[in-house]
Amino acid sequence: MRKPALPDEILLEVDKAARYIGGEVNSVMKDKEKIKIRFAMCFPDVYEIGMSNLGMMILYDMFNSREDTWCERVFSPWTDLDAVMRREKIPLFMLESQEPVKNADFLGITLGYEMCYTNVLQILDLSGIPLFSSERGEDDPLVIGGGACAYNPEPLAAFFDMFYIGEGETSYDELFDLYLKNKEAGGTRQDFLRAAANVPGIYVPCFYSAEYNEDGTIGSFAPTEEGIPAVIQKQVVTDMRTGYHRIRKPVVPFIKATQDRVTLEIQRGCIRGCRFCQAGMIYRPTRERDLAELCESVDEMLKATGHDEVSLSSLSSSDYTELEGIVNYLIDNFRDQAINISLPSLRIDAFALDVMSKVQDVRKSSLTFAPEAGTQRLRDVINKGLTEEVILHGASEAFHGGWNRVKLYFMLGLPTETEEDIKGIAHLAEKIAEEYYEVPKSQRQGKVQVNVSTSFFVPKPFTPFQWAGMWSEQDFIEKAKVVKGEIRAQLNQKSIRYSWHEPDVTILEGFLARGDRRAADVILKAYQKGALYDAWSEHFRYDLWKEAFAETGIDLDFYTLRERPVTEILPWDFIDAGVTKKFLIREWENAHKETVTPNCREKCSGCGAMKYGGGVCFESKN
Repeated sequence: MRKPALPDEILLEVDKAARYIGGEVNSVMKDKEKIKIRFAMCFPDVYEIGMSNLGMMILYDMFNSREDTWCERVFSPWTDLDAVMRREKIPLFMLESQEPVKNADFLGITLGYEMCYTNVLQILDLSGIPLFSSERGEDDPLVIGGGACAYNPEPLAAFFDMFYIGEGETSYDELFDLYLKNKEAGGTRQDFLRAAANVPGIYVPCFYSAEYNEDGTIGSFAPTEEGIPAVIQKQVVTDMRTGYHRIRKPVVPFIKATQDRVTLEIQRGCIRGCRFCQAGMIYRPTRERDLAELCESVDEMLKATGHDEVSLSSLSSSDYTELEGIVNYLIDNFRDQAINISLPSLRIDAFALDVMSKVQDVRKSSLTFAPEAGTQRLRDVINKGLTEEVILHGASEAFHGGWNRVKLYFMLGLPTETEEDIKGIAHLAEKIAEEYYEVPKSQRQGKVQVNVSTSFFVPKPFTPFQWAGMWSEQDFIEKAKVVKGEIRAQLNQKSIRYSWHEPDVTILEGFLARGDRRAADVILKAYQKGALYDAWSEHFRYDLWKEAFAETGIDLDFYTLRERPVTEILPWDFIDAGVTKKFLIREWENAHKETVTPNCREKCSGCGAMKYGGGVCFESKN
């Protein structure tokens, strides 16, 4: 019988104690005497956020399908428990066994958002694991990172033993088998890392070295030993029928998670090619799951969880060719059970509106459009593939269908942006509001409400905009003021609400997204000063980060404001993410020419993803 890591008096002291007790429905318990590998699967944020992460769900289920492996979950303790654990010297623990993380062989950390980087150090610190990989001994867990942020692992390279680049279904079994082989042979930690460096998709930072030019740019980046690959190849599940790991029994949280529902991944990748979107580039090529398998899968997961909602997960749900089939299956088979259908990333067209009119509680929610830019010129620059005519037609269809609330998402600070583009955000919102009043008065559902939200553009690795400069914090604020002022000048200003993202968080995200190994000094210093839960606005302390930059001598502007030449060595250039640099440069040039690139189903743009031998690249050949 397991012993709880936290005594009752502490559980009564902290908020939402259910975050820390484990034992949820479908959580996996194993006899630790019969297993050979213990894997602590960590999401460096609070339980409710981490339990909604699909990648973590897949790997948890996949690792536990191995008889010799026990995968347990770990999340960042909230600030109240963090203080108690430090005070009482309680080590961070795994939920399933309630044993210290340090008892695990591997600590795997999902890196989905740059603003969680100080939480990564919290995890290591509370676990009693040395922060720097170079200081760990034979008894410390091997720390491995994965996820979208691992496509530029360099800011965190000093803290990780390994990174996994790509989709987890392909190389983890080989990595685990190699670990067991090394252990049985009496090999050391370093022996394993050296062998792991040749597993496809595995990057071991200690075997690579960066040299810098006098101007601060990277002069060279290369392996330090023979036999270590110079390029790390992204791993991809080519055949979604045989290679995809299907979740059968998702863990059901005791408390409400951010996405408290069954998540059904319908496809990977995106055909659209938006030039600002990292996910749309690094998850290429687009690969669809089989409709019959999806139907079986959703049946299993609903039965195993008791959830009353299904979310169809995809970067662009409308582009899934069997969308009508899976939606109709859900409606036809689960209507009597009051199962809601969530359709994120949906392009608003007649079919989408027809679907949403059938699902439960839809009138209680607003419709979401993401024009991203206020003018057609700028939408062409970012290759959004969305015209004003389509946007207004979608809004009109929605208003005639009974909706009266619309959310609009835009970005400020995009490359080539002008004041006309900024003001265009207000003008487009006004035009959408006007569409509402084209609906006969007798058919309107009260007053129209248009919620405009702007975030500030952050250039990300492996996008055509990876070379772009950012704006200063004050510049971002001024841009938001222009939008606000222009909205106030519109006829329907009372129907338009405006909000914007914090510019200081954006600047820091931009630094962490494109930083090199020197960024680790700033992250460590900020953490030591008390930076934690930076993704949460109520806890974000930009003053601590400013002090960290000053004390480490790192120039924030060098990493954020300047536009990089395409000839510069970038910190992530040693990773082959599928899209070639030649393609990204061409798209960067097309952006400045305001030239639209067709989506993958209209015409192949030669991005490089065809080399994987599957997905949308070969649809017409099947």
